[in-house]
Amino acid sequence: MKTQAIQDNDHISQSVRQAMERYFQDLDGETPSAIYDMVLACVEKPLLEVVLIHTQGNQTKAAELLGLNRNTLRKKMKSYDLI
Repeated sequence: MKTQAIQDNDHISQSVRQAMERYFQDLDGETPSAIYDMVLACVEKPLLEVVLIHTQGNQTKAAELLGLNRNTLRKKMKSYDLI
């Protein structure tokens, strides 16, 4: 089980790395800005969606899995129109 989690982490890291490499290639000389916020926003919404599906909408359980305070989770859900 632990080995699978490590492999999943490696897969996620590799996916982000490849996406960022493509992003920079696609810029075609344009100067990027606010990359950090862009990447977090792209990752955070689907992360919240999948965790909420996994917990069958139980926000308390979702917050625990994410390592967030429930109020923080609700704030993030509102910002992504998930509630």
